[in-house]
Amino acid sequence: MTALHRVSTVDALADALRAQILDGELAAGTRLREHSLSETYGVARHSLRAALRALAAEGLVRIEPHRGAHVAQLTGDDVRALYELRAALELEAAHLALERHRGRLPASVHETLQRLQVACERDSWSAINEAHADLHRAIVDAAGSPRIAATHATLSGEMRLFLLALKPHIPAAQLAADHAALIRGLERDGPSILREHLRSAAETLGTGDRPGG
Repeated sequence: MTALHRVSTVDALADALRAQILDGELAAGTRLREHSLSETYGVARHSLRAALRALAAEGLVRIEPHRGAHVAQLTGDDVRALYELRAALELEAAHLALERHRGRLPASVHETLQRLQVACERDSWSAINEAHADLHRAIVDAAGSPRIAATHATLSGEMRLFLLALKPHIPAAQLAADHAALIRGLERDGPSILREHLRSAAETLGTGDRPGG
């Protein structure tokens, strides 16, 4: 019973820190000091370290020997590499999904889009970030390729940090509209529209152009 309790504490702490990161309350690069966080949350340091390791595995936190942990921060090279890999994975997934569903995306994708639209209406960025990741994952899952899905899942943390970096550049309502247009465009014009969607978002962080995500 004690072990289960410790896991629950670690999970709850990871959830709380994740929400603060995805809401922007803990900005990219912020040092995550063990003493301060342990006191703030009333947890033992070993529980805090376990939660930080879990977040590091998601790509949201980076832990450096002898320097401690900090909120991960994407560099320009990170953004370019993320775009290139997402484009390779998501375009092929979209192609397979449309091919296997007779030119349409399955109901799961449309339902996830609705959840993103609701989150955008409420303007809670952590909820928006989760719903955004869920939508792109739903497109990938619709391909029915476990290997593409598994590789795409490893990008989850970086995708969330990427969307958070876009927050100053795009209102929530526009994010919802862009993704509704993406889903319509995929079914009307095919996977090529997804490349432009991803590219415009990547370019926004360097050029200030209109994003998609």
